[in-house]
Amino acid sequence: MSAAKTPRAQLRVGRLVKAHGLKGALKLELYTDDPDGRFVPGAAFTLQVPEASPWHGKTVTVREFRWMNSHPVVFFDGVDDREGAETLVRAILWIDQDDSDEAPEDDAWYDHQLVGLDVVRDDQVVGRVVRVDHLPAQDLLIIRPVGDDDEREILVPFVKAIVPEVDVAAGRLIVTPPAGLFEELPAEPQAPSETAETDGVDAPDAADAADIADAEPGADTAAPDADAPEAPRAEG
Repeated sequence: MSAAKTPRAQLRVGRLVKAHGLKGALKLELYTDDPDGRFVPGAAFTLQVPEASPWHGKTVTVREFRWMNSHPVVFFDGVDDREGAETLVRAILWIDQDDSDEAPEDDAWYDHQLVGLDVVRDDQVVGRVVRVDHLPAQDLLIIRPVGDDDEREILVPFVKAIVPEVDVAAGRLIVTPPAGLFEELPAEPQAPSETAETDGVDAPDAADAADIADAEPGADTAAPDADAPEAPRAEG
């Protein structure tokens, strides 16, 4: 399940994952079934990069495409060394769609088809899609909940487990989000504090301890014998 960005009817065809070698090559993560047909010399791509990137708002043109150890590698005009290639890492490549391009697959839609759809959960409309963000790992649906005055946005991963159905004709999509995605979870109750008392056994207090000590004869003291004869008196 994916979305294809289409402010100008474009197709996402790849992502630049890392620099390769010292001559400006970049390894590709492919989002197309026809890389050899897409990455021909002279093919130009729109770049999706952060605004702070020196490549923001620019395009790149393929100089060479090849396979190295079963990995796709591309060279672009004007990128001649590893330092230049590093500035393009994580960029996503887009190409203008033409009339010869096939329609998207059954589980893929263009951005303009998704933006504006009602978001339905348990037969209730809970929001509306306002934007689609394309990240390296997955696409995100940006949803604005109904009745929210603060324009809060919810980021919903565009995956089958969470968005099992998209009905463009009906103007809606179905979501089955995990708990906490659309609402705050209740606070967990605090665990009772532990007490210092032992179960059913009271420790002896100081007075009891003293009585016990007095009741026990010392090891070096012998009790007097009541039947012992008195010592004789000296007569004077």
